[in-house]
Amino acid sequence: MRKAVVVIPTYNEAKNIGELVDKIFSEVKLSPAWQLELLIVDSYSPDGTGNEIRGLQKKYLHHIHLLETGREGLGKAYLTGFSYAVEKLNAYLILEMDADLQHDPKKINEFVHEIEKGADFVIGARYIKGGSIPANWGLYRKFLSVVGNLVVRFGFMKLKIADWTSGYRAIKTWVIKAILPSVKNYSGYVFQVAVLDNAIKNKAVIREVPLNFKDRTRGVSKINSFQYVSQTLFYVFTHSSFIKFVIVGFIGFFIDFGISFLLIEKIKTAVWLATLTSTESAIISNFLFNNFWSFKHKSIKTGRFSFILGFLKFNLVSAGSVLIQTLGLPLFSNLFGQQYWYIYKVLIIAFVIIPYSYFLYNKVIWKEK
Repeated sequence: MRKAVVVIPTYNEAKNIGELVDKIFSEVKLSPAWQLELLIVDSYSPDGTGNEIRGLQKKYLHHIHLLETGREGLGKAYLTGFSYAVEKLNAYLILEMDADLQHDPKKINEFVHEIEKGADFVIGARYIKGGSIPANWGLYRKFLSVVGNLVVRFGFMKLKIADWTSGYRAIKTWVIKAILPSVKNYSGYVFQVAVLDNAIKNKAVIREVPLNFKDRTRGVSKINSFQYVSQTLFYVFTHSSFIKFVIVGFIGFFIDFGISFLLIEKIKTAVWLATLTSTESAIISNFLFNNFWSFKHKSIKTGRFSFILGFLKFNLVSAGSVLIQTLGLPLFSNLFGQQYWYIYKVLIIAFVIIPYSYFLYNKVIWKEK
């Protein structure tokens, strides 16, 4: 029998926890192949949440476990719960769930169904067909939620995943074991982004099911908007291969321009030779920075031949970028006027060359191992 453990962090949720637990055990209908247990991680809530849970333990006997910890943030509470579920409860599947009744317990049935179909990581997604956020949310909160998710999606260039910050998830234990060392230093709501990012890097199969997210009716939200935004942006900026790839592109541009200027203007080298030298210098720089920084987690390290082959492939992809500009810039100039050539160049680089290069680099040079 497989054990599914729902980890629920709590702080001052005495008014909600009883109703949530009753709903879970009355509305979740799993097959006999599954055993459902709850692990509630309470941060010594002063409102008596711990006492409420102890009362529920008497009602539901061995199906509810209580861990009491210091108040260290959402991420630390989940880490404590994950470790306990793995080491003490022998969980096959671990679910994340909020205690404030914003997550519909019936969705657990769908999560487990997706796991049975082969998923490793299932997300209750608000931003896919059938999902939603509360209509009465203020514009500011909607903006933070919607735009925040878009920033993460495009920052990591993982557009198939719609909801990166959802706190309602089901994750196989093997994924939890694989990612724990990488996410142990994250707390707050950025923890959700870090967990999903590392699950993807460990090749977990990700699925999403629609979630109609409800608004809290009792208690106070613990979300700190400034912390949420700043930590999420910092995580994406420091962990996104795509953003690093764009930064490397800018470095290559300045190397290309700087060497061209030096050779043509100062040394009076022939333009064709200066261009060839500056372009290849930028290509070498881009290849090295991308291999040892942007795509460090899948860099080419298997030997001299593989490294040279990767470099030659990189040159070929880069030649394609030059060809796109060579054909695209005159085409737009003929259609809309040469006086705006610099606008066409920026648009071609931003919307054609960058996606083209990033896609081919991932598929041809730095493939997933």
